[in-house]
Amino acid sequence: MPEGKATTGAGGDLEVARRLEALRDLSPDELRKEWRRLYRSQPPRLSRDLLVRAIAYRMQELRYGGLSKATSRKLAALVRARVSDDDIGSADTQRIRAGARLVREWRGRTHTIQVTEDGFEYDGRPYSSLSKIAHAITGAHWSGPRFFGLNRKPTASPQDSGDVSAGREDAND
Repeated sequence: MPEGKATTGAGGDLEVARRLEALRDLSPDELRKEWRRLYRSQPPRLSRDLLVRAIAYRMQELRYGGLSKATSRKLAALVRARVSDDDIGSADTQRIRAGARLVREWRGRTHTIQVTEDGFEYDGRPYSSLSKIAHAITGAHWSGPRFFGLNRKPTASPQDSGDVSAGREDAND
């Protein structure tokens, strides 16, 4: 399949499905090679699970097309707002809507939390707070919103945005 071009027809769909299925059996070196082929850059230091997911996304993006221009513009605006400390991180946006999913990588494992009307669901069990889920995952007491990257540390210096990203473990974890 040509790089960067969506193809049409069921044959292309079967080829993508076959390649997605084959990702499970690739070694870490083969996954990094596939990353370099698809993204034309060095792979970041990610867990195997996230590397496979990113490669699978890229394969599907090349086959079916990427995000719409409107969605790309909206995401870019959200990033600019976050960087410039506009109201994206304010208290009234901290309420997460039911149906949202939070994803956090911890010690090489990806954890997915579903936001429900009554709280949260993790590993098939209901939880009343993110802090309880963070404790279940780590065995230590954490601020749930901080663990899942929903709030930011105070800005320490101009070069430090203070952004806490979900999926990045602190040095003292």
